Amino acid sequence: MASLFAPYQMGNITLGNRFVMAPMTRARRPDYVANEETALYYRQRATAGLIVSEGTTISPEAQGNIDVPGIWTEEQIAGWRKVTEAVHQEGGKIFAQLWHVGRVSHTSLQPDGKAPVSASDIPATGKGKPYVHREDGRAGFADASTPRPLATDEVARVVKDYAHAAHNAIKAGFDGVELHSANGYLLEQFLNPKINTRTDQYGGSLENRARFTLEVVDALIEAIGKARVGIRLSPFNQQFDMPPYAENADTYLYLAQELTKREVVYVHLNDNWAAGHSVISDDFVGKFRALYPGTLMLAGAQTLERAQRQVDEGLIDLPAFGQPFIANPDLVERFRQGAELNTPDRDTYYGGGTRGYTDYPTLS
Repeated sequence: MASLFAPYQMGNITLGNRFVMAPMTRARRPDYVANEETALYYRQRATAGLIVSEGTTISPEAQGNIDVPGIWTEEQIAGWRKVTEAVHQEGGKIFAQLWHVGRVSHTSLQPDGKAPVSASDIPATGKGKPYVHREDGRAGFADASTPRPLATDEVARVVKDYAHAAHNAIKAGFDGVELHSANGYLLEQFLNPKINTRTDQYGGSLENRARFTLEVVDALIEAIGKARVGIRLSPFNQQFDMPPYAENADTYLYLAQELTKREVVYVHLNDNWAAGHSVISDDFVGKFRALYPGTLMLAGAQTLERAQRQVDEGLIDLPAFGQPFIANPDLVERFRQGAELNTPDRDTYYGGGTRGYTDYPTLS
């Protein structure tokens, strides 16, 4: 039995244990710059083997939520440096999640009030809502604006935005970056043929729909090296109005093969539960693992028992936990001792101040 509490070698990075803190938007920075309280929040949780930061927007166009820190300016780099230094002082490791929301945005968040961009002009409806300042001045969720398709020659510009953000992340002291190609955001919008109705080289066939994601991966590897590049994927995802499609499994197994060729340092699968049940079966994880031998993470309603079983069976290497880390800064120690977990306050997940952010008690 592999101990989840023992160190794990991820490429050339030694993690203190196998527990990963998954990326979680907290929407607490009105100026879009991480600050001392952001640093405290991550410092408190630095006993995780690896922290993946909240989604960090790569450009003004990439935004889909108010109060989320970005990484396209020098001021933002300096803000995130406070975070990485705090985590490293506690002996932790931290990757920046690079984020472009695509169509899950609103004109009020876009430069000059323009339409958000996507693979096509199909808007996100239902639960695909950005977090904005509403007309009454209060923060809350609003219907997404109708997007415009990225022109073929614009795709290269967005690829450069990702590479620039990766440079900035390393400059800010991050140990690496995680490319967010999951959860219904821009890159997944290109992967899904029900959303991607393009007729150029980025649409149509499975390979064409995966082209954008792989071009970004290649750009990140060129910018900062493959040992610092991970990626998040969400097979079978229906979050943010992403419809199911017949080639879903084949799409992600193709990506597994391509990511293996590129030797990215890890793949992070996110199990977006639907109607109260898992959408990523152990059988699928096994098929993905057979094609991708590198470090494999799995997030999504993880429990200590499920994580231990999946590691012991060789399905995954690292289990990722999201909401439990919100309420339990010392989650790893609580797991080690079999201690009771604090319950997170959902009303304080997004926005606000210290309450529900840096004030949860630890065992000590």
